[in-house]
Amino acid sequence: MTQLTATSVASDSTASSRRDFLKAGAVAVAIPAVIASIAPRAYAAGSDKLKIGLVGCGGRGSGAAREALSADPNVELVAMGDAFGENLNGSLRNLLAVDTIKAKIKVDDDHKFVGLDAYKKVIDSCDVALLCSPPGFRPVHFKYAVEAGKHIFTEKPMATDGPGVRSIMESVEISKQKKLGICAGFCWRYDNAKRAFFEQIQNGALGEVKAVFGTYLTSPVKPMPPAASRPEGISNLEWMVRNWYNYTWLSGDGLVEQAVHTVDWLAWVFQDQPPVSCTAVGGRQIPQEGGNIFDHIEVNYVWANESRGFLAQRQTPGCHNENNLYVLGTKGSGQLGPRGTVINGEKEEWKYKGPGNNMYQTEHDEFFKAIRDGKPFNNGDRMAKSTLMGIMGRTAAYTGKQITWEMMLNSQESLAPTSFPDGWKTQVEIPKMAMPGITPFV
Repeated sequence: MTQLTATSVASDSTASSRRDFLKAGAVAVAIPAVIASIAPRAYAAGSDKLKIGLVGCGGRGSGAAREALSADPNVELVAMGDAFGENLNGSLRNLLAVDTIKAKIKVDDDHKFVGLDAYKKVIDSCDVALLCSPPGFRPVHFKYAVEAGKHIFTEKPMATDGPGVRSIMESVEISKQKKLGICAGFCWRYDNAKRAFFEQIQNGALGEVKAVFGTYLTSPVKPMPPAASRPEGISNLEWMVRNWYNYTWLSGDGLVEQAVHTVDWLAWVFQDQPPVSCTAVGGRQIPQEGGNIFDHIEVNYVWANESRGFLAQRQTPGCHNENNLYVLGTKGSGQLGPRGTVINGEKEEWKYKGPGNNMYQTEHDEFFKAIRDGKPFNNGDRMAKSTLMGIMGRTAAYTGKQITWEMMLNSQESLAPTSFPDGWKTQVEIPKMAMPGITPFV
C-alpha cells in the first residue's frame, strides 16, 4: 500500500554524503553512462515546427498553452493530458475559442490522454513540454521529460517535499548536460518593473540589504468542498487529486504553491543565495471539511550575514489582502507596494516609469526565442532553491522547529507517491494536519 507518510531518517553517514553532494544547492551528476544513454534532441531552427504538449489542463496550464502558442509563429499544440477528461476537454474548448491561436491547435482524438500516466504519452509526442499538473507530480513528470530530451516550461513550485526537490536538482543537472531549455513559472522574473527594481537593489542602490518583508495575503484559492459532496465509491486518491490544493502532498500548502512567488522575491533580493535557517508560526484558524493545509503561515528567514527575510502568507476570506515587498538596506529602502515600484536610496527617489508588459507572455517569448537561437536558457538551479526555501518555511511552521538549509537539503520526509500501480485504486491514506511541537521533523 502506498503511504502518504514520511519515510525513515537516513543514517548519519548517508546524510553526510548527501550534504556534500548538494552543498552548492545543485547536484553534480557525473554518470556518463546515464547521460550517454539519453540522446539529446537537436535544436529547432527558425523554420522547423516545434510541437508543444500540455500536461495538466487546469487554468494555469491552459494559460501556458495559450502563451506558448502566441510566442512563436511556427509552433503547434499536438497533445494534451490530464488526470480527468473533463479538464482536458474544457481546456481544449477554451483554447480553440481564441482566434489568434486556434489554427495552431492540432490535437487529434488519439492525442488526448487521460489518467495518471497521461504525462508520458504527451511528453513522447512533443518537442516542448508544458508541465502544469499539481506540483506533487512535478518531480516525476520533470524527470521523464528531461530523460526524453524535451525542452520544458514548468509551473511553480517544482516539488512539495525535500526528496522531490533533490530529484528536480538531479534532473536539472542532466538537462544542462543535454543543453535543454528549462523555463520556470516564477513569472515575476519576467516583469519589466520587477526586473528594474531588483536590478537597482543588486547594483547597490540600497547598500547592503538588512531586512525584507514580503506578503501574500489573499482568500482561499480552491476551497475544500463539503464532505457530503464526495461521490460514493470514489477512492481517497481521486478525491484528493480532485481537491489537490487542500492536501500538502499535492500542493505544498498555500505557502509553497502560491506564496512561493513572494519567497522567490526574497531569494531574488539575496541573489538566490539560500538562507541559513528559519523559524515560523502557522496553523488553521478557519475549519474546513477535509484537507490538511494551514490557512496562515509567517516565516522568519536568516541569511549568513544576519540579514532577515520575513514572509506573511494567509488564505482567509473577508480579510485585508495584499501582495507586497518591502526592502530595507544600509543606504535606503524600496518597495513593491502601494506607492508602486520605488527605491529611496541616497540619491533622489527612483520610480519605475518604463513600459509595462504581460509577464506570462514575456517568459514564453524569451523561452522560445532562446530555443530558436540555439541558446536555450535554464532556470533550473534557482527554481529548485526557491521551491526548497518555501518548503523550508512550511516545515518550520508545521513542526515548530528551527529548520536549517542543510536540514532541508537532507530531509527524508517523502509526502508524494512516485507511482500508482493500481491507478485510481492505489491505496493511499488521507493525511492528517500537522501540529507544531508534536509533528516531528524527518
